[in-house]
Amino acid sequence: MTDTTTTPTATPTATPTVALLGTGIMGTGMARNTAAAGLPLTVWNRTRAKAEPLADVAAVADTPADAVRGADVVVVMLMDADAVLDVLEQASPGLEDGAVVVQTSTIGPEGTRRVAAWAAERGVALLDAPVLGTKGPAEQGKLVVLAAGPATAREKARPVLEAVGARTVEQGEVGEGSALKLACNNLVATLVEGIAESLVLARALGVDPHLVLEAVRGGAMDAPYVQLKGTAMLDDALDDAAFPLAGAAKDTRLIVEAATAAGVRLEVAEAVQRRFAAAVEAGQGGADLAATYRAPR
Repeated sequence: MTDTTTTPTATPTATPTVALLGTGIMGTGMARNTAAAGLPLTVWNRTRAKAEPLADVAAVADTPADAVRGADVVVVMLMDADAVLDVLEQASPGLEDGAVVVQTSTIGPEGTRRVAAWAAERGVALLDAPVLGTKGPAEQGKLVVLAAGPATAREKARPVLEAVGARTVEQGEVGEGSALKLACNNLVATLVEGIAESLVLARALGVDPHLVLEAVRGGAMDAPYVQLKGTAMLDDALDDAAFPLAGAAKDTRLIVEAATAAGVRLEVAEAVQRRFAAAVEAGQGGADLAATYRAPR
């Protein structure tokens, strides 16, 4: 596996026509930045009303097949592997010869293998390109794209990757992008749960939990995410989800499954998965992933 962050020095001369399937929290920001880069864009969402706000910058299609017809690059941003495969199958009658499918959803190595098999059966070029970032970076075009797949597919999709991301970490084979995404998401999930438990512990011991954030501020243990998520927990500003807890619970399940399949046990990840699942069961699935702080302990 190669793991090098690149700053491209050249872009294709042709401007690709783009279709984006899935205009949820992440897809909406990605769509706006794609259009802002001057790339012709058509969008589709299972619930059309969620795509309609993009009508000022993109065509809104009724079906996946209509959306991808004429597109050089097809970006997919959906919840899980089953949704990705279902929508790609619906899109397949409209896919153009030579089109590149850029799969940006978090679906794990096993899900990526299933999508790769679908692409191979139909002779479709696939780029495995999940992204790091949440709602804010998606809206600002500051995602980090983890791109793995054929060099020709990466080059064709490069204008789109540059439009939605601040950086691209390029790798080799399809599957490596999704593997790296799980490793990075494990760090995020563990950090968020660690923040929540530190604040819970302080309160249980009779200490003002705000002092935890103050004590680490500016030191080696601090990070922007610590202050951002810790403050959101203490202010109970968790209902406007930058990334929903239900999605984080799905991702932690993928992390544990992938680790098990690889023959390693991640005991902290397993504990975080249980905590996130408990928070979802407690009705926090639509809130921000930091709402693990609200879950009964």
